[in-house]
Amino acid sequence: MNKGLKDKLFVCEMFSSIQGEGSHAGYPCFFIRLSGCNLRCTYCDTRYAFKRGKPFEVGEIISAWDKSGIGLVLITGGEPLLQPSVYELMQGLLERGATCLLETNGSLNVSRVPHRVVKILDWKTPGSGHEDSFDKENLRFISQKDQIKFVIVSKTDYEWVLKRVKRYFLDHICEVIFSPAHNELMPEELASWMLDDLPVARLQIQLHKLLWGDRKGI
Repeated sequence: MNKGLKDKLFVCEMFSSIQGEGSHAGYPCFFIRLSGCNLRCTYCDTRYAFKRGKPFEVGEIISAWDKSGIGLVLITGGEPLLQPSVYELMQGLLERGATCLLETNGSLNVSRVPHRVVKILDWKTPGSGHEDSFDKENLRFISQKDQIKFVIVSKTDYEWVLKRVKRYFLDHICEVIFSPAHNELMPEELASWMLDDLPVARLQIQLHKLLWGDRKGI
């Protein structure tokens, strides 16, 4: 890598929107979508983030967030932990008073993520094509403020998820989120399964897609 680029972050897009997922759903949020991903999930809705993106200094990204006037910021991807300078970005945002969220696919170790960052780990199901990608060591580094999200494609996925929640006592470690894969599983079908089994988990529907549809920059 060019020496001038090694300390920069490759960014796919930055924008202000409504947070559509997790415990902060419904709040205005500034999104920092970093480029590149080590997985290729079957239902991925951000394939455009696989490309290299545009290089930014950490300070430039923090300045863009600051100009938004929004206290809540989400670092997502792609897979943001692939870029080493993301830790400097998270720390810098926290030092400037941001409420910082990190969405990661769960395959990379989160031990270096600052404690005050709200970690959202996506535990991949068989329907994603990456059911063995989750780093279970990450369970040591999450707490009640953090979230584990399962994107569910089918009843087979759902039953697989129930076993993991029980085996690893996930509902005692953090918040557990069940999300129907967009255009793969109807939300009302997942809701009916949850009412039958009553897992200690939150049903999540992607609010931003209900508001603006399935497109970039939302």
